[in-house]
Amino acid sequence: MGEATPKPVRATLSACLITKNEETALPDCLGSLAFADELIVVDSASADRTVEIARRHGARVVEQPWLGFAAQRNVALDSAKCDWVLEVDADERVSGALRDELLAFLADPPGGIDIAAIPRREILVGHRLGQSAKYPKYSHRLVRRGTYRHDERRTVHEGFAPVGEVHPFEGELEHLLATTWREAIGDAWRYARLEAAQMTGRRSGAEYLAGIIVRPVVKLLYRLTVDGGWRDGLPGLAKIGLDVGTDSSVWAMHLLSRGDGAYGQSGTGDRGHYGSRRFDVGSLRLVGLALDERSALKARSWLAAARAAGADAVLVAGIEADADLRVRRPARRWPGAVVRALDAEAQLRPIDALVPFGRAARAFAGLLPPELRGELRVPAGTPPEQAATLPRGVPS
Repeated sequence: MGEATPKPVRATLSACLITKNEETALPDCLGSLAFADELIVVDSASADRTVEIARRHGARVVEQPWLGFAAQRNVALDSAKCDWVLEVDADERVSGALRDELLAFLADPPGGIDIAAIPRREILVGHRLGQSAKYPKYSHRLVRRGTYRHDERRTVHEGFAPVGEVHPFEGELEHLLATTWREAIGDAWRYARLEAAQMTGRRSGAEYLAGIIVRPVVKLLYRLTVDGGWRDGLPGLAKIGLDVGTDSSVWAMHLLSRGDGAYGQSGTGDRGHYGSRRFDVGSLRLVGLALDERSALKARSWLAAARAAGADAVLVAGIEADADLRVRRPARRWPGAVVRALDAEAQLRPIDALVPFGRAARAFAGLLPPELRGELRVPAGTPPEQAATLPRGVPS
C-alpha cells in the first residue's frame, strides 16, 4: 500500500488585544477568538478582573504600563509567535462567518498577500448600523507576522499603511460602539481630544471656518444622501451627528489651544485632518470604473495587465471577476451604489488613480470627490504596463 498523502498544515494565528479594565467586554471577545492558536493580551495595569479573565481563557498576558495605542499594539505584535496576527479590541466580536473565512484563509493563504482588511459592523446602543457608519468600514486587522508595525507618532486611529494588495474579507467584525447614549457622547469627546493632539501649528481663519463649520455640514449632507445613511433611521442620524460633531470639535479645540499643545501633541506634523491622510507607499493603486458591459470587459483586460506589471489593480463594474483580477460589483445600478463601491475600495487602500472606461464612466468620474478620483491621471490610450509605473506626485 502506498503512503497516505500528508495533510497540508494550515498557517497559525495569534489573536492580539490591548486592554485596561475590560472585565465586562472581554469574556465575549475572547470567546469569539477560541479558534485562534494563540491569544495575547497586553494589559496596562487593569484594576479589575481583566487579567484573571484573560488567563482563564488561555491567553498569555503581557503586563505593560501604558505607552499609547500604537506602542501597546506593537508590544502585542512583538509578542506574537504565529504565522499571522489578528488584532481585535475588547469591544469587538469575531462573527461566525468571519471565523470560518479566517480558517479558510489560513488553510491556503493567497500568494503575494501580507495584509487583509475586515468589515466592521458598528452597533450603537443596540442598533446595527450600515451605510450611516460607512459600512463595510474596512479595518486592517490581519497581517503576516513581521511585515507591519504601527506608527507610534499617532495618538489615535494608528492603523497600518498597506504597501501592496489588501485581501478583503466578507465576514464581519462586530464592534460595540456604546451601550448608552451617554457613553457614545463621552467616547466622541475623548476621541476629539486625541485627534486634536495630532494637529500641530497654527491655521488660517479660512481653515478654521472650513474645519469647524463648512466641512462638517457638507459631510453631514453627503453621509445622509450619497452614502445613504438615512436608511438607518434615527440611530443612523445620531451616528453621523456624532461623527461630524467630533470633526468640528477637533478644529475648535485646536483653535482654542492656540497651537500650544493644550490637548497634547503627536509630533506627526500633519496639516490636515487625521482621516484624510494618504499612504503614498508601495505599488501604485489603480481602480478601474466601467458602467456598461462592453467597457467593463475592456477594463478587466487592461487592469489585469496592469496588475501583472506590478500595480495594485481592481475593477468596479457589474461583471464577474476572473482569476487575474478582483472585481467589486456595486449593490445596485445607480450612482449612490457606485460611489459606495468606490469608497469601499478607498477604505482598503487609498486610490492613486481612478481609470474610467467608456464615455459614461468618464463623465461620472468628473463628479466624484478627490479621494475617489486619486491624485494621478492616466491618459486615454496609456499602455497598462506604463500606467503601473507612473510616478506619484503628478498634479491632479
